Amino acid sequence: MRYLPLTETDRREMLGVIGVKSVDELFRDVPESARRDGLVDLPRRKGELEVERILGRMAGKNVSAGSVPFFVGAGAYRHHVPASVDHLIQRSEFLTSYTPYQPEITQGTLQYLFEFQTMVAMITGMDVANASMYDGSTGCGEAVLMAHRVTKRRKAVLSGALHPQYAEVVKNLSDFADHELEIMPPVLPGTAEDIASRICDKTSCVVVQTPDFFGELHDLRALADAAHAKGALLIAVVPEILSLGAVTPPGEMGADIVVGEGQSIGNGLNFGGPYVGLFATREKYVRQMPGRLCGETVDADGNRGFVLTLSTREQHIRREKATSNICTNSGLCCLAFTIHMSLLGEEGYKRLARINHAAASKLADRLAKVPGVEILNRNFFNEFTLRTPKPAVEVVDALADKGVIGGVRASRLLPGVKEVEDLLIVASTEINTEEDRAAYEAALREVL
Repeated sequence: MRYLPLTETDRREMLGVIGVKSVDELFRDVPESARRDGLVDLPRRKGELEVERILGRMAGKNVSAGSVPFFVGAGAYRHHVPASVDHLIQRSEFLTSYTPYQPEITQGTLQYLFEFQTMVAMITGMDVANASMYDGSTGCGEAVLMAHRVTKRRKAVLSGALHPQYAEVVKNLSDFADHELEIMPPVLPGTAEDIASRICDKTSCVVVQTPDFFGELHDLRALADAAHAKGALLIAVVPEILSLGAVTPPGEMGADIVVGEGQSIGNGLNFGGPYVGLFATREKYVRQMPGRLCGETVDADGNRGFVLTLSTREQHIRREKATSNICTNSGLCCLAFTIHMSLLGEEGYKRLARINHAAASKLADRLAKVPGVEILNRNFFNEFTLRTPKPAVEVVDALADKGVIGGVRASRLLPGVKEVEDLLIVASTEINTEEDRAAYEAALREVL
């Protein structure tokens, strides 16, 4: 029996207060093409056992990441997660923990958040990090808003090699806040981007990514100097946080804010989430940092303890002084990151990064030998872009038919951009074996 507490009169009254004639008007911003006309094509009623069988057959049509050679990246990466990580986060005191509303009582939560912050600050080369964001993309949006507050300017310039979904999040926030935004056109590996010339006296920040959307690594020093000369901040985005085990961290190259995606450490692909956003900055900007900050202290008896040092959202301070409405951190994902990093240690983190780079280099060498294939990158970490003699959408589908998930076609995330229709973004991590790489090369030779 359906429970419908509202009468038709109740609905009409609510719609009248809102100022619309029907419920359908509430969805007017959703394009017609994205709306479903009628019911979902499913049986109206089935028994529980029948439902399990139907859904099981439907799920069986998917190809899981672990069942075939898998080379997908572009912001989400398949890495090995030690069994100890999953075992520890499923302990009841961790699995049910939530945002610390009475923080000093939850010393265990505060301690692992403090350790997490310390790790993030160290690997990014920054002074201070917060207790995590929802994911890398929302962290990027919050970084731009923070730069506006720090500089008291309203314009952001985004690199054309920034992940398109990160750029969309920034655009969404900018549109609703009436901020000015300039997104540079897509820039392919090996092509120079003169983003420094776009910095003016109205620019609050420049947003760049390394490794970028196409896998290219960048030296940010010159751009940092150019931004600072104009009074702007440099925001560095690192969607593959493992790369910082092998390259110079953005903080040492002059970045003012570093945003990252921590999914690669301790967190599986999980169908696209939940993930864990990393956010670090200079100490002088700490009061404009979104989210919360945990600190270390001593109690009345001199014992080590932890406190919630900074939490500048509307629920905690006057609304006009709030830095964001971030209401929680990705606590369990953040704990998984912390446990995995603790198990790796500094040397293990660096060694894992070297293994990833070696795996990608071996794959690039193999694929470069396939007739018609061109590797575009001059330098990369564990991900690179290749140009194929056929449209990448055809290549990806043909590879999948041969049991190889060959990467992400750039046109999927940059629709309508003709220059990327034959580009395939390929990632190779420690998960991939020599057999996987051989299978990819053989399949690619066949489909081309």
